Amino acid sequence: MLAWIGADTDALARLAAAAIIGMVIGINRDIRGKPTGMRTLGLVCTGAALVSLTAIRFGDLASHPDATSRVVQGIVQGVLTGIGFLGAGVVIRDNGSLKIHGLTTAATVWMTAALGISCALASWSLIAMGVFITLGLLVVLHPIEKCLESRALLRGAKVAPEPEPPLFAQRPGEPDARQK
Repeated sequence: MLAWIGADTDALARLAAAAIIGMVIGINRDIRGKPTGMRTLGLVCTGAALVSLTAIRFGDLASHPDATSRVVQGIVQGVLTGIGFLGAGVVIRDNGSLKIHGLTTAATVWMTAALGISCALASWSLIAMGVFITLGLLVVLHPIEKCLESRALLRGAKVAPEPEPPLFAQRPGEPDARQK
């Protein structure tokens, strides 16, 4: 009975850690006005942790290391592939400008799921490093990226080529050559 309570307390701690990590990363996305925020990423991270914990705690896997290894591999592959589809839902291509929006948000959803799996596996030092690097990429590098992008636009505006003249130049007063 006590072992069951201890195991559930440990599982609750892992799930709570996943929820908190997802929400912390989601705060950044909420501040930036992105489609995925604190609740979404909290759920993604907790869901990935829950699926992972459920599979790991199933039956007698502890006594079969090969089976445990295959289960963990299957969890990682399944969750991250499924989350890839969820992340793809936030990627938008603007046909007019040929720009793609939402890639960082999609990558954040994917990374949050990976952190959830790590919480289930209790890889605490890897989790801390992953959260630190993820927040660094989202918070610290954002202004640097915007600065670099604005410089590139300014540089590109100065060297933009002149538009090419039409293939059939029309002389003033002549009918359009394409209509003949």
